[in-house]
Amino acid sequence: MNHITQALENIRSWWYELHYSQVQKRALLIISALILIISSLIVVRGSSHEVVAPPIVAVQISVPEIIVDVTGAVNKPGVYTLPANSRVIDAVKAAGDSAPGADLSTINLARTLSDGEQVFVDATVINNSGVRVSKTVHSGPININRATLSQLDSLDGIGPVIARRIIEYRKVNGPFLTTEDLQKVSGIGTAKFAQIKSKVRV
Repeated sequence: MNHITQALENIRSWWYELHYSQVQKRALLIISALILIISSLIVVRGSSHEVVAPPIVAVQISVPEIIVDVTGAVNKPGVYTLPANSRVIDAVKAAGDSAPGADLSTINLARTLSDGEQVFVDATVINNSGVRVSKTVHSGPININRATLSQLDSLDGIGPVIARRIIEYRKVNGPFLTTEDLQKVSGIGTAKFAQIKSKVRV
């Protein structure tokens, strides 16, 4: 309290010792009061502004897609859009899963699909001898992407060993794009392909 009193006394002494006239002292008081009022308004107004956070813009990342045709022994054959890097099993599930009697052993369910590909699920039955046979009767050139082991074996110059290689190649690499791709299978050269060319198709 003594410090405050002493400070007030010092201010009062300083004020009376100023070499200003009464008019000048009043003007000084008015200017000081105005400065204080303006400063207070600036402080109050500045602290009352609402801080608005910038809007958050959601970034949508589009996932690459592929289109595949699923046909054969599935419950809902058709064309389906799937995420890129989907597997054959994803396409089969998109088509309502395999139908009763489907033979999934002829396709590689773990293979990665490519855009525009057709996935064909074979349908088979067991004959009286307990042997699995094709349910569909084929006529004309056989489809090398759907042919069974026995159908491939029936081609001139294609025995059971090369027939298995064709099916294995198909499982690993996907369907043949052209009949000429058969020559990529070990054991099928130019001469042998020329022998069976008219009897196969894709």
